[in-house]
Amino acid sequence: MTQIRTIEGQMTAKGLKFAILASRFNDTIVDRLVGGAVDYLARHGADREDITLVRVPGAFEMPLAAKKLCASGKYAAVVCLGAVIRGHTPHFDFVAGECTKGLAMVSLETGVPVGFGLLTTDNLEQAIERAGTKAGNKGVEAASAALELVRVLEQL
Repeated sequence: MTQIRTIEGQMTAKGLKFAILASRFNDTIVDRLVGGAVDYLARHGADREDITLVRVPGAFEMPLAAKKLCASGKYAAVVCLGAVIRGHTPHFDFVAGECTKGLAMVSLETGVPVGFGLLTTDNLEQAIERAGTKAGNKGVEAASAALELVRVLEQL
């Protein structure tokens, strides 16, 4: 069988600068996501001084701030973290959907990896599970995906 060339990201953050963009809404949950992302990047070689934390009011405001961070040219990736918990109105659907679409568009338009760590849960218990208990920490996963994509894109 012929060998194929595989492109994979080396999981080292050494020498890279990251922005972590975090929502203040549901900050009890989001702070856990931020802690997980910072810890992940630091454990993979990032200098904590090369990680910038930016806070915005909520998930709806994230795409514009992410676009500004990506366009600055200062960061290898932007890790976006927030939590939208379903209520009794359709507000959840609008906020979660627009944030998701906006962040995807930012990454495509700028070419800068955007780690997607927006929790969209039905209740507070599910959010807690995804912020560092039963279901792991989605902040870690968003930082990991962003770092891996940075390294993959370097090879393309």
